[in-house]
Amino acid sequence: MIAFDLKCGSGHSFEGWFASSQDFDRQKADGQLVCPLCNDANVEKALSVPNVGRKSNQGTAPAPQPQVAAEPVSGEVMNAPALSPAMVEMMQKLAVAQAEMLKESQWVGRDFADTARAIHYGEEADRLIHGETSVDEAVALAEEGIAVAPLPFPVVPPSAKN
Repeated sequence: MIAFDLKCGSGHSFEGWFASSQDFDRQKADGQLVCPLCNDANVEKALSVPNVGRKSNQGTAPAPQPQVAAEPVSGEVMNAPALSPAMVEMMQKLAVAQAEMLKESQWVGRDFADTARAIHYGEEADRLIHGETSVDEAVALAEEGIAVAPLPFPVVPPSAKN
């Protein structure tokens, strides 16, 4: 699956998940894509950068913590500091689904970009792979039409497991 940031003609931004870039194109051509906020069918891919984790040796300053008001302002939706039980259950199911998918996927480590290209261009057998790559390389893969998406949860490389 690949996640695209989408934008409607009215300027609303939202996310859509597709089997491939071609699947997005097919659904758009068939008129199946509409904005969930205003039902605008003029939906396009928005400029986005894949969320690819940094290398373990690249430290960064911790992200600032969001400020949460003590009480919601009338008419506004507040981000709760704790996840709802339904959200926790959904995240657990997603983690299980990722673990199941990875059982059928081959870890290729830092050779991810080269292996993805080789598979895409028919130089290697078609198969599911996962590994590591830079943000720039992930963007380059996407620009070549190679389906690439970050995993929702971190993956421990096989060599790092006990």
